Amino acid sequence: MNQISEALKNARKIVIKIGSNTLAKADGTQNTEFMASFAAQCKSLIDQGKQIVLVSSGAQVAGVSTVNGWARKKDVHYRQALCSIGQVELMHQWRKAFQNQNLHIGQLLLTKDDFENDHRSLNIRNTLFTLVDEGIVPIINENDSVSFDEIKIGDNDNLSALTAILWSADMLVLFSDIDGIYTDNPKTNPEAKLIEAVASIPELRKTITIGETNAFGTGGIETKIQAAEKVTEYGIELILANGAGEKALLDLAEGQKKATLFKVN
Repeated sequence: MNQISEALKNARKIVIKIGSNTLAKADGTQNTEFMASFAAQCKSLIDQGKQIVLVSSGAQVAGVSTVNGWARKKDVHYRQALCSIGQVELMHQWRKAFQNQNLHIGQLLLTKDDFENDHRSLNIRNTLFTLVDEGIVPIINENDSVSFDEIKIGDNDNLSALTAILWSADMLVLFSDIDGIYTDNPKTNPEAKLIEAVASIPELRKTITIGETNAFGTGGIETKIQAAEKVTEYGIELILANGAGEKALLDLAEGQKKATLFKVN
């Protein structure tokens, strides 16, 4: 058992963030096969006594899958409308995936204001506890259809970190299209090395090169490190892993997949 599988074994309350690239096929449409497989893996962990909250990107991806003609429209009103359409389709596909595992889902669409207002954040926390205690899988996304710069969190890495802190989680898992933190961009530098454990984020920042955001998502390595900074301060460990593969979540839990673990000192 490696340190990542050990960390997951010891974690009971787990927040899992699924990035847009993980949810998208090469043509930019929804990867419903991945969603079905992932729901089955969540069920396996739930049967082991774990509680799971899912933070799911992919509203725009789902919107493009539904209204393909809007794929190239860049106007902000079209993008927000696309998210409105896509959020329905995204939740429809998650509902089908978890329904096949005899699990119900609940939806929460949030903005930065929800976390900064004490009354709202308490309501979020209470809703999360109620859903999970009743065996429901909460699925969270930013409310992109109404968000604008002043109230926008901007990426689901930081949204998942805020959720993990609010819910008092034990572990945050970020699934992306990369295997973890590398010393440099492995797509351009074949000498880049995977960093499997991070004990000091300030020291990490001194030794790595941070690249740009990816094609579908709004985050990048920087937002993932920001998320790690947030949660580790509250005693929550974070795993950054590649979501691709037939059973990425179970492979992590079984020590069969390499990733980066941000440890709590």
